[in-house]
Amino acid sequence: MNLFEQHCKINLSCVTALVAVGYVLVFMQGFEGERGKRGHIMVNGPMTPIPVKAKSSSVDPVVPSVFLGEPPMGLREVLLKEGPEGFARAVRKHQGLLLMDTTFRDAHQSLLATRVRTHDLKKIAPFVSHNFNNLFSLENWGGTFCEVAKENGMDIFRVFDSLNYIPNMLLGMEAAGAAGGVVEAAISYTGDVSDPMRQKYSLEYYLKLANELVKAGTHILAIKDMAGLLKPEASRLLIGALRDSFPEVPIHVHTHDTAGAGVAAMLACAQAGADIVDVAVDSMAGMTSQPSMGAIVACTKGTKLDTGVSLDKVFDYSEYWEVARGLYAPFDCTATMKSGNADVYENEIPGGQYTNLHFQAHSMGLGNKFKEVKKAYAEANKLLGDLIKVTPSSKIVGDLAQFMVQNSLSRAEVEDRADELSFPLSVVEFLQGHIGIPHGGFPEPFRSKVLKSMPRIEGRPGASLPPMNFEALESDLRMAHGDEITPEDVMSAAMYPKVFQEFKEFTSNFGPVDCLNTRLFLDGPKIAEEFQVELERGKTLHIKALALGDLNKSGQREVFFELNGQLRSVLVKDTAAMKEMHFHPKALKDVRGQVGAPMPGKVVEVKVKPGQKVEKGQPLCVLSAMKMETVVNSPISGIISKVHVNADSSLEGDDLILEITE
Repeated sequence: MNLFEQHCKINLSCVTALVAVGYVLVFMQGFEGERGKRGHIMVNGPMTPIPVKAKSSSVDPVVPSVFLGEPPMGLREVLLKEGPEGFARAVRKHQGLLLMDTTFRDAHQSLLATRVRTHDLKKIAPFVSHNFNNLFSLENWGGTFCEVAKENGMDIFRVFDSLNYIPNMLLGMEAAGAAGGVVEAAISYTGDVSDPMRQKYSLEYYLKLANELVKAGTHILAIKDMAGLLKPEASRLLIGALRDSFPEVPIHVHTHDTAGAGVAAMLACAQAGADIVDVAVDSMAGMTSQPSMGAIVACTKGTKLDTGVSLDKVFDYSEYWEVARGLYAPFDCTATMKSGNADVYENEIPGGQYTNLHFQAHSMGLGNKFKEVKKAYAEANKLLGDLIKVTPSSKIVGDLAQFMVQNSLSRAEVEDRADELSFPLSVVEFLQGHIGIPHGGFPEPFRSKVLKSMPRIEGRPGASLPPMNFEALESDLRMAHGDEITPEDVMSAAMYPKVFQEFKEFTSNFGPVDCLNTRLFLDGPKIAEEFQVELERGKTLHIKALALGDLNKSGQREVFFELNGQLRSVLVKDTAAMKEMHFHPKALKDVRGQVGAPMPGKVVEVKVKPGQKVEKGQPLCVLSAMKMETVVNSPISGIISKVHVNADSSLEGDDLILEITE
């Protein structure tokens, strides 16, 4: 979370700018050729997989006017002068309710599949900085942990564990504190403290956890309600008890609005003593996102909880995101999901995962069976011992639920056959202790039946790992990518080596595409369309897409355009033509041994090879889409006769994965 960050600007040379322009022109739509044989051609499609057929809006969002000069200071001024302890005291003494805006992170993660670009976030950042200094903070991704994030302007570090496993949390708290950050220890919430029949996660459980975190030195105590399970009465009970127990510690509450009760719950939290609640700007709020900022501001106006936030500025802020959201129509959850649902109180699916599972069910043609998916999720949760469900524990429950649906297994059947079923790897690793020890311990005899003689981890996972050699990693990165490797690059490569490698390859090929507006980035320009690329203040390229040439012997097309009135051209490899030459076959549904992709996605792992004997239900490969992994299991027993995919293969629905001979 960053308290009104510094502004950034892009400095590009003409050469790198032209590379970025070349990226856009890769997507130019075709024209009527000299002989009239070509009506409409696309050189290549978007680099980002488009999950639905919706087109990006042709309307760009307009940033409201911003006064020149430095933005007004807020609580960050206290942090800079008095440090984390003084900051926490100031928050506690503050009159009125403080808000954290999740629009820059969790809101679009929940509604737009985490596809919002830095380009659109930076455009609105100055307006937010000048008009929302009364906010507590803006939620952002830290990106690196912890010293480098602090150096880049991150102020508050929310530290949580998906199982509320204290040894894991203490490690993160110590690291954030040592870096000079504000430590916000977050207790992940599940269950219902207002229901006397649900005792595993009782009020006493949360108070005991909070006591340990306060003793460990947290500056702020947070409740992280990822599924939106907090009802108003539960909010009053939990926050009221925490306030009575820890009168000097600021309390911060995060929730999702899946059931539609988010505003009521957050108002109840505030009335019970919470200092801060999380909201999203109106046009990015509701459903699986956070409660509406405008609603909270309006409901508290003129009361002792008055936020001090201008409702008119909220409207302007919301207007920007309403238009910007149209740019991301291909990723918008409303393409398949039209409302939230109070059944989240039963299945307890976290907000972002609810969206992904819903979309995945529709992608697989199972939209009418989403109710069964949600029921399986609840049953999978019970199988695993009733877990707190936050990434990564929520993914483990989701993987088991999908496994049950794909194999038509009930909870009782899974329990009875646990010693013979091939469970998803995430489930096995959880039972081994890879993410820590859940409250109440692991479910038995289920765990023993699944693991048999497999090793188990005792204590904090990761404690036995050797230290990361950052110097060696930096040296390797410089060898691979040159000397312009930054500390941020090193941290990114350490945490996400494969993603970082893909990012470096992309930027090496296409340059800094963050200067391109989002519609051009996703869809490309139309023939004869003029557009501008702003490199920095006062430096703008004027570009006009002109025409595409015919395919040459090297599989390239010459793309013609005007750059600041001068004719230019670039050669672009036509990957679409290559795809036509290498058509991927489809699985025939009436052939039992042909296994097709259940949904569009990328192959993560192929688990079998030709000639291998497989049993019905055995995992064959793993697909990834929308941050969810799907295990494709064998529909029959037999011998693998042919494998049609490799790791990293991109597939459409029903693309043939492999063939099995009975």
